[in-house]
Amino acid sequence: MKTSAQIVGAGGIGIVAAACLKRAGWDVTMVEANPVKVAAGRRNEMMLNGEPIHGVRFVSFDEWELPTEQVVLLCTKTFDNASILQRIVNTQTLVPIQNGYDKKLEESNHPIEAIASFVSDCPVDGLNARITRPGSLHLGPRRKVNVDEHARLDIISSAFAKGELFPVKRVADIAPFKSTKLMYNSAISPLAASAGVDNAQLLIDPLTQKLFFALLQENYSILRHAGLTLEKIGPFHPDVVMRILQTPFLPKLLGLFFRPSLRGTYCSMSPDMGSGHTEIDAYNGHLIRLAGDFPCPINKAVIQLVDRISCERLPQSRAHLHALAMSLPDGML
Repeated sequence: MKTSAQIVGAGGIGIVAAACLKRAGWDVTMVEANPVKVAAGRRNEMMLNGEPIHGVRFVSFDEWELPTEQVVLLCTKTFDNASILQRIVNTQTLVPIQNGYDKKLEESNHPIEAIASFVSDCPVDGLNARITRPGSLHLGPRRKVNVDEHARLDIISSAFAKGELFPVKRVADIAPFKSTKLMYNSAISPLAASAGVDNAQLLIDPLTQKLFFALLQENYSILRHAGLTLEKIGPFHPDVVMRILQTPFLPKLLGLFFRPSLRGTYCSMSPDMGSGHTEIDAYNGHLIRLAGDFPCPINKAVIQLVDRISCERLPQSRAHLHALAMSLPDGML
């Protein structure tokens, strides 16, 4: 009998997950709230990297029959979690593949989470996804797991590995990898989304590069101050990245090193700018709550900027980053 999964969210990550599990021989149901995507999925139009993905069943979120034993991959943005979690009875089978920290999700008792270090883009109203930056899927427990939960982790990990779309890295604890991803996302996403540029552009303009590196260092300091462990999800461990950023001339070399791999990649926050809601609270807002009394002026300024652009429906522009830099205390950059 085939193993089954339900994937909530037909975005970049959800489509990659669907393609991978189909290649592993699983039955896959895609749950999507966007009626345009549901209609396209029922016409069998879902694709990854130009290749069609056949045999995925599409259902609208409103018509979704709640599963009890099937694996449910949560691939939505964090601001959609509340309505989804209200409908999921058995959170033991829930496996989020998300960025950021959502309070509702953190309160859930689900045993397993995954963090993707690859980047996958997908149009807002389309199903044609493409992996724009290769990387791994880190998969592991978020708490102590029992025998049944460990077996489910084995099954899911083996399926993703069998799909052969990305390396699968089983980890003993997902939390350090999730913290490291937060450190990077909370530096890249708000800046690139405010400017309306691809991620590589942050490493080209000298001022925005300084702003990006300063925010990255502040994020690292907050996480370390909170006593959180960080793990490597890219070429360098975060500790090594920080030593590079604190060494004269090396930050520019770091920018040159990362720029090619970021070219043509866009943060998931970018299309939400001007919509009235973004994931800024799940990113930088979470860092500020972790910081407590620890200084975090750049994060606070970034939240104000993103909220203002989104709420006032301002166009994305590089000028926002220059204004942000000018608003910071002297010596901050």
